[in-house]
Amino acid sequence: MTGFDLEGIYRAERGRVLASLIRLLGGFELAEEALADAFLAAAQQWPRDGVPANPRTWLVSAGRFKAIDKLRRSGRFKAIAPEISRQLEDEEAEMPAERETIADDTLRLIFTCCHPALPLDAQVALTLREVCGLTTEEIAAAYLSKPATVAQRIVRAKARIRDERLPYEVPAPAEWPDRLDAVLHTIYLIFNEGYDASSGAALLRRELCQEAIRLARLLRELHPAADIDGLLALLLLHQSRAAARTGPDGGLVLLEAQDRTRWDRALIAEGTALAEAAFAQPPVASYTIQAMIAATHARAPDAAATDWRRIAALYDVLLRAEPSPVVELNRAVAIAMRDGPAAGLALIAPLAAGPLARYRFAHAAEADLLRRLGRNDAAAAAYRRALELSEQQAERAFLERRLAELE
Repeated sequence: MTGFDLEGIYRAERGRVLASLIRLLGGFELAEEALADAFLAAAQQWPRDGVPANPRTWLVSAGRFKAIDKLRRSGRFKAIAPEISRQLEDEEAEMPAERETIADDTLRLIFTCCHPALPLDAQVALTLREVCGLTTEEIAAAYLSKPATVAQRIVRAKARIRDERLPYEVPAPAEWPDRLDAVLHTIYLIFNEGYDASSGAALLRRELCQEAIRLARLLRELHPAADIDGLLALLLLHQSRAAARTGPDGGLVLLEAQDRTRWDRALIAEGTALAEAAFAQPPVASYTIQAMIAATHARAPDAAATDWRRIAALYDVLLRAEPSPVVELNRAVAIAMRDGPAAGLALIAPLAAGPLARYRFAHAAEADLLRRLGRNDAAAAAYRRALELSEQQAERAFLERRLAELE
């Protein structure tokens, strides 16, 4: 059999296969070796035998038994922890279910990666690398950092998990309040990378969006809370627009130009209901405020009907709850839509020249406002700066078209 997309299967299943292997094998190093061995075996066997009905289960099983073989050949089998040894030897042990009722393997892995013993920047980098399969370069681009710095954070985090024997488990309910913020933040970042990929040919990485929503739903089942509702609402409302974000050629379509008949009304209804319920339960989390902004966009039948006054007011609330240059940028765009491009540019220009100098969206927003004001030379310079910082092909094609219109 030929023609199957092993790379696509790798992108879709890597995180969950690795999570299950870590549970079975007890650590990152052995599990990552087993993951590589499993996909190598798939590349060798599937063209001949066909893709199995459940590729994930096949990969976990192959990785597990290849790890056993390696340990036996190396003489390490009896040296590993007795409980792991017993689990590996039990060839009749039940394989991971498609979705476990209480403690999904991926959720276990996220809680481990987001353990409070790890620095916050390491938590996020480790989760994006191990759960989502992003490269260090992609993570660095998303965080305006250097790949070498990201790589060091990941290596140190793995070493700390190993040396301090941090548990690979979903914490007890009493621990959730202290552990939840980091997990929610990480799920949010996973979705963002899927919804607006930092590099590559495709603007969307649908498997990451779906995985983030799946994890948010699982969290909500395990631990109902308003801040989880707010995050899930935000993800659903953004996901409702996914089909309209790209044209037939895969090119970027801005919100104002999207065909709103392609928006998913079921996701909008579910997301709006969750957002409004969470907004009524103080203290209101930042994800809930962002969800209310997304719901306001969703209510508008067309771009001209958007309630920019309400959106700007919600950004004022968000800025007080979570002050950051990126929130300031988004607020400035809303003010530009409410009060005109000159008002927005006065707020964006200092951001693009200062704290967001390496943030491509700041320069793209500045360029758009300069273009609307007829300042074409300055707009072209800002578009070029955004292009220098962008590694996303659909995004670059859009910026290049806008730049060509000015020249």
